[in-house]
Amino acid sequence: MEKKNEKFFDKMKSNEYYIKWLKNPITYVTAGILLSLFQIVTLAVTKNPWGVSGAFAMQGAWVFEALGGSVDKWYYFASPGAQATLEAGIMSHPDSWRNFGIIFGALAATLLASGFKIKKIKSKKQIFAAVIGGLLMGYGARLAFGCNIGALYGGIASLSLSGWVFAIGMFGGAIVGSKLLVKYFM
Repeated sequence: MEKKNEKFFDKMKSNEYYIKWLKNPITYVTAGILLSLFQIVTLAVTKNPWGVSGAFAMQGAWVFEALGGSVDKWYYFASPGAQATLEAGIMSHPDSWRNFGIIFGALAATLLASGFKIKKIKSKKQIFAAVIGGLLMGYGARLAFGCNIGALYGGIASLSLSGWVFAIGMFGGAIVGSKLLVKYFM
């Protein structure tokens, strides 16, 4: 049985479609076109622009409530819309489904392309930089009412000036952040 599996995977690795669609990276133009198409489909189907970080707040609230807490009095969750979303549960939340799809799709693509690697952590500075960077990104996404997907793609696709302002801020933040990363953590 093991020989059959080896033969299958050897054939798969040399298959031209596997190499073209799963092994070789796609171009930036193709990725941009696919992102745009996914944004259009998401907007048409859900009547909301594509968002990622807003679902994290809801998912955190569901976990908090599952552990016995209550978010009913919290300002962020006080609106009737937020209450209805919380009552409906995680399985009827389209943004949560998209987030799960992104995570499992990225894992599947990495595994199919034989790109999964566990890397050794180089130093405690690397852990510190990752934790601080993640917290700042999450906090910034909540302040901006969206991450690069919701605030940038959703804003620009909705023909909103806020998407372009977000793009300028994100570009500036990337420059400052990369300089700080190189100076202090590399």
